[in-house]
Amino acid sequence: MEGFNVAVVGATGLVGQEFVKILEQRDFPIARIELLASERSAGEGIFFNHRKLEVKEAIPERFRDVDIAFFSAGAEVSRRLSPLAAEAGAVVIDNSAAFRMEPWVPLVVPEVNPEDIEWHKGIIANPNCSTIQMVVVMHYLHRINPIKRIVVSTYQSVSGTGVAALKELTSQARLVLEGRVVCPHVYSHQIAFNVLPEIDVFLDDGYTKEEQKMQAETRKIMHAPDIGISATCVRVPVYYGHSEAVNVEFTSYITPEAAKKVLAHSPGVKVLDDPVVSFYPQPWAATGSDHVFVGRIRKDVSCSNGLVMWIVADNIRKGAALNAVQIAEEGIQRGWLTPQRDVETSVGA
Repeated sequence: MEGFNVAVVGATGLVGQEFVKILEQRDFPIARIELLASERSAGEGIFFNHRKLEVKEAIPERFRDVDIAFFSAGAEVSRRLSPLAAEAGAVVIDNSAAFRMEPWVPLVVPEVNPEDIEWHKGIIANPNCSTIQMVVVMHYLHRINPIKRIVVSTYQSVSGTGVAALKELTSQARLVLEGRVVCPHVYSHQIAFNVLPEIDVFLDDGYTKEEQKMQAETRKIMHAPDIGISATCVRVPVYYGHSEAVNVEFTSYITPEAAKKVLAHSPGVKVLDDPVVSFYPQPWAATGSDHVFVGRIRKDVSCSNGLVMWIVADNIRKGAALNAVQIAEEGIQRGWLTPQRDVETSVGA
């Protein structure tokens, strides 16, 4: 397979570092790789395939001759640089919310809607982390029994906010245990030993932007504009891994056993469900895994055609970097992403 000239924008962040790790682990067909970040992070070194590469400043000139650019540097950077990278000939796979709901931009989870990759116009959006893990499970069930309504409550780890939040959880926990006063910086309130039903900003209807994202993105990815969706997104004092309690109403009756059978044979999904021995998905155990885990699948006693389930995944891996790399792999396999020019097989700029 031909090699691709690849750029990782935001390479020094949590997701950016995961991009680098996954590209190496999956032996992605790379001819040359550029690791890019802000001016502040330029000059740092990151290892790729046993070679230390210098991180360079993300400026438009860096995208000359780049075939695929993975972006994870925030919406502001994506809005500024993604169109320029695409104009230079790169296919941008963007992890921010900047372009997700643009009608001309595919929003893709490879297990669900890989065909949408084909109509990209230079930018492909990677969905919100909590949306990704939910739609992977919902998609396989929706195919056999159309979903009418979803009510989801999330339990989202602090890594979704970045390195600063990880450090703050650690420092706050230490302060609380020592009986000292906590002064929050990253979140509106103390996160250690606490739960915050506030992720992103509040909107006029009382929902947060994170909750609105889950609603709108799920409908777009699943091509199901009529699904009713209500979300409550909660930040919890967990380092890695998002968890979700999901109530699903189907068009017709479905048993928990039937759902488990479908999901047990679904790519990207692992069923962990044996309440007798307390066997169910946990964020701690899901960290570092490529899979979306589902368990506690049971009948919704409040709804005749409903099920309840518990879904867990690594938000930095499957919820961000891995999904984006899988988008690129799917596009390459189907011939929708190709090198734009002749490239020499070498790693590093």
